[in-house]
Amino acid sequence: MMSLKYQVSLPMAAGTIFIAIPYSVSLVAQWMYGWPNKPGYEKYIEALKPRRIYRLTRAVLESLKYFQYSKLYFQWTSWYKNAANHKYYEKGICFGRHGNKLDLYYSPDTDQSGGVPTPVAVFVYGGAWGSGERATYCLLALQMAKELNAVVVCPDYSIYPKGNVLDMVQDIADSLVWVRENGCKFNLDKDNVMLIGHSAGAHLCALTTLFLVEEAKELGIEAAKQREITSSIRGVAGLSGVYNITDHYQHEKMRGVEYVSTMHKAMGGAENFDYYSPDTLLKTLAEDKLKRVPPFCLIHGTKDFIVPVESSVRFSEVLTYFSVKVSLYLLPKVDHTEIVTDLMASDRHFYHTIYGCIKQEYSKFMGKC
Repeated sequence: MMSLKYQVSLPMAAGTIFIAIPYSVSLVAQWMYGWPNKPGYEKYIEALKPRRIYRLTRAVLESLKYFQYSKLYFQWTSWYKNAANHKYYEKGICFGRHGNKLDLYYSPDTDQSGGVPTPVAVFVYGGAWGSGERATYCLLALQMAKELNAVVVCPDYSIYPKGNVLDMVQDIADSLVWVRENGCKFNLDKDNVMLIGHSAGAHLCALTTLFLVEEAKELGIEAAKQREITSSIRGVAGLSGVYNITDHYQHEKMRGVEYVSTMHKAMGGAENFDYYSPDTLLKTLAEDKLKRVPPFCLIHGTKDFIVPVESSVRFSEVLTYFSVKVSLYLLPKVDHTEIVTDLMASDRHFYHTIYGCIKQEYSKFMGKC
């Protein structure tokens, strides 16, 4: 009787592990974030394909590693809410046409008395175009201000579904307009600005810069002001960035996450992938405008499975082909999350490695070396 019980329970346990759990995880993920783009019951048939179940379950389980950053979560939440820390930053400043807010972080060495204006680093966070908020990056912005001896501006932007990618690009452009219009008030060197972005934020930094170079009407900013802003951008640094949307969509399909991802929704469909791809947009610029593209610094971890390292390698090749200055740093053993979380505290494993790359490029961008 005992042996029969074990014979029955073993197949049931195996079925639970290899069938019930993966299907449950995948169905919950698709119910929460989106079903395959198929008509009627076809979307459920597509969702239940074993290969999709396997890939999507694997992607979901891989995301569980984020629990290791729970300590950082409590650190930045506590720091941001602590009123005693307000001397280090200006919080919740309204800017732009979409009613977003930004925070302004000072280095302890920054002259706030009205002396020599301080260069500006605008940090744009990632989040797959559908998540993220500026408060999460308070410790990063503080450390970045210290390391670069700069004022760090961290703006929110209209993540999907509040906005689409064009709205997001307009928001980043509006944050640059804000820097120019408020330079005197906050003692900012409005003519020495560096853009730094992670993942989707790196994509938005690159895309915004190229839209400004192109003097795109979609930005809703007069051409003369766009030229002023472009000339103030001394360089763009992308951390684990997405630069070709079509390529990244193919990578999402390989991982089984293309329907739960907000990327294609934020882009407004596959028909806009090329238009919102920085490497494709670069190829459309006239020669006189190519000369106005600021230098780029691309930093990518070789252990990144969310945005493969080839994204930065290929964009570097395109920039080089069009004679745009670019530096490429490929960091062994660094993954997609560590490249940004390890910038939040000096005791993080890759803190000095990543900041070493950023500081070297920052010095070049600002003409300090």
